[in-house]
Amino acid sequence: MALIDTYSTPLDAKAAEHLLRRTMFGATRKDIAQLTGQTAVAAVQTLLADQPEPDAPIDPLTGQQWVTAAYDGTVEGQRYQSLRGWWVGQMVTQPISIREKMVLFWQNHFVSTRSTVGDTRYMYKQNVLLRQYALGNVKAFTKDITTDPAMLRYLNGNSNRVGAAQENYGRELQELFTIGKGAEIAPGNYTTYTEDDVRTAARVLTGWTDTAATITSTFTPNRHDTTDKIFSAAYSGTVIKGRTGADGVKELDDLLDMIFKQPDTAKNLCREFYRWFINYDITPDIEQNFIVPLADVLRSNNYEMKPVLTKMLTSQHFFDQNLRGCIIKTPLDLVVGTMRQLQVAPPDYKTQPSQYLYAMESLRNTAGQLQQDIMEQPNVAGWAAYYQEPSYYQMWINTATLPNRVSFANTVLNGINVNVGGMNYKTFVFDSVEYAKLFTNPEDPVKLIENFCEHFFAVDLIQAQKDRLLTDVLLPGLPSFEWTVEWNDYIKNSTNANKKSLIKIKLDNLIRYMIGLAEFQVY
Repeated sequence: MALIDTYSTPLDAKAAEHLLRRTMFGATRKDIAQLTGQTAVAAVQTLLADQPEPDAPIDPLTGQQWVTAAYDGTVEGQRYQSLRGWWVGQMVTQPISIREKMVLFWQNHFVSTRSTVGDTRYMYKQNVLLRQYALGNVKAFTKDITTDPAMLRYLNGNSNRVGAAQENYGRELQELFTIGKGAEIAPGNYTTYTEDDVRTAARVLTGWTDTAATITSTFTPNRHDTTDKIFSAAYSGTVIKGRTGADGVKELDDLLDMIFKQPDTAKNLCREFYRWFINYDITPDIEQNFIVPLADVLRSNNYEMKPVLTKMLTSQHFFDQNLRGCIIKTPLDLVVGTMRQLQVAPPDYKTQPSQYLYAMESLRNTAGQLQQDIMEQPNVAGWAAYYQEPSYYQMWINTATLPNRVSFANTVLNGINVNVGGMNYKTFVFDSVEYAKLFTNPEDPVKLIENFCEHFFAVDLIQAQKDRLLTDVLLPGLPSFEWTVEWNDYIKNSTNANKKSLIKIKLDNLIRYMIGLAEFQVY
């Protein structure tokens, strides 16, 4: 069957979890059960369903929203903590939905960083835009992100004016955001666009500024270059007629019409989707038999996202056994995904908003230490794991991050300490005994380990590894029936703290060991 053909076999638990791992940040037992037995098409429809917009973040100390308040440098850092904790909270508490993965995808595609933008209110407003278009129309999205106040600041579009064209955005619009670099035919010139096209696009985009008081963008006609803009043969010599007055804004539509008309734009976008959701290795076969037909779907649907995501995520290729476990988990997939996979409950947002936001910010900080800090990509190209040949995802693992990835197991088992108003609280408290009860036959140690392996790992462990988990980790030096005796004894006396402690220590050791394995680092 063709790579792009629909996967027609009803999803078993492993296939359902594969789909959920790739499209969400971890999957709960309930999530997996809900999709098991469904067709890929039905499951993906659930993932792509529209979701209500979340409430705006609050200041964890005052409990008040700040997103429309005046800029205040004295609390700017506090607001930034609030925003990023709020965003991680959306990931941790997500329903079955692809939205959070897509919001992160677009924030890494249309990069803006708070350290450059300098105003957290701008970053929140941009995050709202990312959510609005996460599953919407890419062309309309590109138009709105071009004049987004945060983007205007990040790539200097707010200083782009007639007679002093600022080329940053005109370059990244083509190189990174849409058509991408084709083969280089001369220094700085590519089959898809040229250096002259960068300069010409910059002239089209003159006239936009941002206003901090209202966090808006404004087109100022007397700052706009009203002359005709002539593009290279890469764009078939397209001429964008210069416009005067308020009509100058229409040149942006002409520019995007020209770019999105090119077949290379759709292919470039589909390669990014592929590397985000499936694999970094785009072979000539994948290019011709998956990327090209996928790009045709994108173009034939006028750059609407849902049809192309549906085609990709329901394909035979997506569910290929050989591609399961080929992606090294991003820091956010590791940190947030583990919390969701182990179903570690966060503090209640309504009754403990400060503890909730600080706990989420702690998860964000951990991901940042592992080199994926949201809203702070290292450069406009985003995280190198999605573009840097030949390493790609392997760049998440290095001498600095590997020890911290492994030690994260202790964080999960020990809980997260947060300080609110001088008071220390332990949050994200994991109960391994209650977790074991989510699986069938937890009194059978062999079955329990088998169930944990199926849920924790995208790739199968060999039998020798499973045997070691039983004899060296769960029950070191003890016969397997000891576990059954202790478990059943606890069940009969569930209020006895000592009996629970006996099995909890064993389960904690097992889970700590399992999530420290190399196989846990991939999905």
